[in-house]
Amino acid sequence: MTKRPIFACLPFAACVPLVSCLPFIAMAAPAAPIDRQAVVARHNPQLAAIDFMSPLSVGNGRFAFTADVTGLQTLPDHYHREGTPTETGARWSWHEHANPNGYKLSDVNREYTAWGRTVGYPMNTKIPAGQWLRENPHIHPLPQIGFVMTGAGARALVPADITSVDQRLDMWKGQLDSRVRMLGQPVSVGSTVSPDSDTLALRIRSPLLASGRVAVRIALPYGYQPGAHHNPPLDWSQPDGHQSKVLEQSGRKLVVEHTRDTARYAMTVASGAPLKITKAGAHVFEIAPQSGETLELTVSFAKDGIAPAQDVASVFAASGAHWDKFWRSGAAIDFAGSKDPRAAELERRVVLSQYLAAIQLGDEMPASESGLTTSTWYGKHHTEMVWWHTAHFALWGRPEFTARTLTWFQRTLPVARAVAAERGLKGARWMKMTGPGGRESPGGNPLIIWNQPHPIHLAELLYRAAPTRETLERYRELVFDTADCMASMLHWDDKGQRYVLGPPLWIAQEIYDQATSMNPTYELSYWARGLEIAQQWRERLGMPRDAGWEQRRTKLSKLPQKDGKYVAIESNPDTWDNVDSRHDHPSFLMALGQLPGDGVNRKVMRNTLDAVLASWDWQTKIWGWDYPMIAMTAARLDAPELAVGVLLKSDGPNNGYTRAGHNPNKRLPVYLPGNGSLLAAVALMAGGWDGATRPTPGFPADGSWVVKAEGFMPLP
Repeated sequence: MTKRPIFACLPFAACVPLVSCLPFIAMAAPAAPIDRQAVVARHNPQLAAIDFMSPLSVGNGRFAFTADVTGLQTLPDHYHREGTPTETGARWSWHEHANPNGYKLSDVNREYTAWGRTVGYPMNTKIPAGQWLRENPHIHPLPQIGFVMTGAGARALVPADITSVDQRLDMWKGQLDSRVRMLGQPVSVGSTVSPDSDTLALRIRSPLLASGRVAVRIALPYGYQPGAHHNPPLDWSQPDGHQSKVLEQSGRKLVVEHTRDTARYAMTVASGAPLKITKAGAHVFEIAPQSGETLELTVSFAKDGIAPAQDVASVFAASGAHWDKFWRSGAAIDFAGSKDPRAAELERRVVLSQYLAAIQLGDEMPASESGLTTSTWYGKHHTEMVWWHTAHFALWGRPEFTARTLTWFQRTLPVARAVAAERGLKGARWMKMTGPGGRESPGGNPLIIWNQPHPIHLAELLYRAAPTRETLERYRELVFDTADCMASMLHWDDKGQRYVLGPPLWIAQEIYDQATSMNPTYELSYWARGLEIAQQWRERLGMPRDAGWEQRRTKLSKLPQKDGKYVAIESNPDTWDNVDSRHDHPSFLMALGQLPGDGVNRKVMRNTLDAVLASWDWQTKIWGWDYPMIAMTAARLDAPELAVGVLLKSDGPNNGYTRAGHNPNKRLPVYLPGNGSLLAAVALMAGGWDGATRPTPGFPADGSWVVKAEGFMPLP
């Protein structure tokens, strides 16, 4: 498989000084560079017992393998039932059920009338067409790879069979080392994933292999069991519904083609030593060494064609070199010496989140909210989460990851243009919940709008990383089409002599009537910011400002407030009068936090922040990204103590991080927007923003925090 394209700009070492051109007071260089390897090493996860919530993963951003304490997927039912699933996944692996009825989005439209016109939006999920369109396409799991008992007395392995656990993930090498006693005998497994192909490399050693008591079982599932869009179990119930065809088998190699309807992938199992390969079922293969207690394997996958056999030693070497380069690139932060007892935990979360983001996010196909660990929302991605998932890469000096994700938006521009045209809009209207092809999913999704400006904001971050004509030309079409649609989504209110946003729409705080919602605070500020960035891009390209964009930007409605505080939305300004309006995301804070504050009065925003911290309903639908988002607002308001406090808030739900670094949320054992937003918040708190007046402005300057930071790019 060819390597993924890298963001074409100056080499990273040459890009970093460009940050100094921005209007930011640069942080003084530390006396000595951060010992990055030491920072990473002190947070390498180590498990001494089974922890169902903390399976550990290896991956490359496009492909990942999640293992239990045996180093393989030996206890999948127990982990799925009691914690976090252990699965093998690739972002390119999708399946779609047949559509004999020819369902299309217009079949599930619900009409909304506003501003003198009626527009249909695909909202109806209660009919068969809506269900099919929501569930398809869906992510398709790759094989389960685990130990299995063989021979006389064989039975299913259970947790009680596993003792003396010693499992360690070396994040600097991207290598998982697992040592246990299984059935009373020692077992060791080393595993890693190639950075250049979707290959899992395994080094296994145990006398159980030599005695024939265990083998490595590779089982190819039909898919996920239907009916659950969060963490569905693998489906083994339909062996006749899919095919696992052996294309090649020799003493050291097995090639299997798996097909289900039009979905297809190929698996190549290879070893440098002779193998004993047994087909134990229609979709099950058992692998063991011909002799001895050592088994070295590579298991490679390809969507198209056949994955070539890989060499175990080469994969381990390539992985080690890749991760060494990753950790030495970009930004780093070190909290050693801090007096605040929370500093070590924040550093742990930061290091683990970087690792998880690198193995789960930043691919050319945007990640779902649980990444490659398990399926949520049918594996589809939510474009409003793209900022949380990928902006931090650019802020941490690794813009190539952000650029990869933007390629999906560039490829999908024709679909987004068609959506805009269907709704009487110009430019490109971005779909909210979608799969590889960009087809929208029914539900409330089509009325979400805060996803719309994200491509502009992300492109601007890439320009700040490499402020060249080449960057402008690469993303100009994406920026301008997105801005055209934003401008056409605004309506002229003749009575108020202003442009308004909505109705209909669904704001980021997902509790208001979509049919009547108008002028949400955060979205208004984002519209102003997005249109201003697009105008700046025109000027950088030697073009005049677009008159239509400028008219809408300068005559946009003011951010709604009441009693000296911002409210969520102008059409229902009861945020501070009605406790039922104080749950879900306090998204209006993002206007000065994630964004630089177009239209924001800082005093009013500080009053609003204080009110959120004092009286928000923290128990109802607060998600993992809310805490870092609020911390960003506190930091920009020169309240670093509040920023740290909310970032590490422990008395609210969904702000915990497992030993593996996962941020569980409600029914989701893995919720990557929490990790991504944490990294974005720390980037702002450590690297600052345009106009920040001191180094590491988001951390207290009273001596309680010792912060060494290098390589961060300030936010706008």
